[in-house]
Amino acid sequence: MSAGAARLAVCVSGAGRTLANLLEACADGRVRATVALVVASGPVPAAELARARGLDVVVEPGEMNAGRWRDLLESRRIEFGVLAGYLRRLPVPTGWEHRTVNIHPALLPSFGGRGMYGARVHEAVLAAGCKVSGCTVHFVSEEYDRGPIIAQSAVPVLDGDTPETLGARVFAEECRVYPRAIADLVEGRLRVAGNRVVVSDEPVVRS
Repeated sequence: MSAGAARLAVCVSGAGRTLANLLEACADGRVRATVALVVASGPVPAAELARARGLDVVVEPGEMNAGRWRDLLESRRIEFGVLAGYLRRLPVPTGWEHRTVNIHPALLPSFGGRGMYGARVHEAVLAAGCKVSGCTVHFVSEEYDRGPIIAQSAVPVLDGDTPETLGARVFAEECRVYPRAIADLVEGRLRVAGNRVVVSDEPVVRS
């Protein structure tokens, strides 16, 4: 656990709503961290938002290999990684297991995997006739949306929902759940046992 504010790298591919929510949580003290690096998959709006906030932005248009990701992390003294609408597979360098998190707009393991993001997820939930959906925070692993689950929160699927109305309801829950999970991460409260994540009341001492 960091003595002061933890240094985060945030990976983005979209409009930057999740990044903006995290920055607000860092600013108001809900997350004891600072965003020290933003990695964008291209010239996306989230990158412009980050630059407007004076953040260090690196554009990586291709899929990063583990060596490149490690170089970025080590050169900026990053402690934890956060995916915020990042649409590329992110490798996990040796020694970085259980230090990078993602949020997915469905209740994993359902409606996850390669190509399942944004409106596609909500369309699939509605097509399946589900009565509930929600969001999942999980550790990043070598497979899309398969890392150990940290937190989940459900929302109802209402009669007459569209992908847009369901997506808005899920995103509102993401804004609440993700900062809390990131706070638990940076404060050392998460312990992984097999494929299960236990949230402790007391910080976990890192080796």
